[in-house]
Amino acid sequence: MRVLVTRPEPDGERTAAKLMARGCEVLLAPLLRMETLDRAELGRGPWAAVAMTSVNAARAIAQHPRLRELTPLPVFTVGRRTAQAARATGFAAVTSADGNLQDLVRLIGRQRPASLLYLAGEERSGDLAGEVAGHGVTAHTVVVYRAVEVAGLPPAAEAALRSGGVDGVTHFSPRGAKIYLKRAQAAGILDRALAPFHYCLSQAVAAPLVAAGAQRIAVAQKPDEASLVDLVASS
Repeated sequence: MRVLVTRPEPDGERTAAKLMARGCEVLLAPLLRMETLDRAELGRGPWAAVAMTSVNAARAIAQHPRLRELTPLPVFTVGRRTAQAARATGFAAVTSADGNLQDLVRLIGRQRPASLLYLAGEERSGDLAGEVAGHGVTAHTVVVYRAVEVAGLPPAAEAALRSGGVDGVTHFSPRGAKIYLKRAQAAGILDRALAPFHYCLSQAVAAPLVAAGAQRIAVAQKPDEASLVDLVASS
């Protein structure tokens, strides 16, 4: 199976390596580029805990001049990979929700920290601060990274789609799926781009592809890389 991996680097290369280890041929086609805002204004605090919904948040705060103020605080993360990245950054008390945003909200709601610093991306699919407020938790959201759209499909990826040489495409975010469709349409190959099997991290990620008319879509059992790789490899 030849799979197109549209994930931003460096995560795209890791996903590609895991797919290749499962017998897939992989083409890398990152459609977004991550930028860290390592001088983001965090505010004065004080905070009782930190929340992260992406590995990119841990990467960004690792370079922040105020990191040492934060590492003694407990951290709540959406999944295990983000938890691992937080520990690697220097946080010791890290708890993972092992799921999606709603699982993280429930975790924070059970712990009920007096105040929460949410290290977030510029674009977010949910409202963590608003949801934890329903549990009596005040969250201060600070944008520490952003995803920048990459211009055009890589030539090798476009050629493979045009020739029908792609069996499957992985999609990790709703925005990434939308950019995939936009770039394919601009290249005049939208029908060819819709034809492969589309492997999506969640129903929200699949939604733009469904709306565009893709007929072969599969959604991972859990919204994490391991589940998506298993989905592709078992096809």
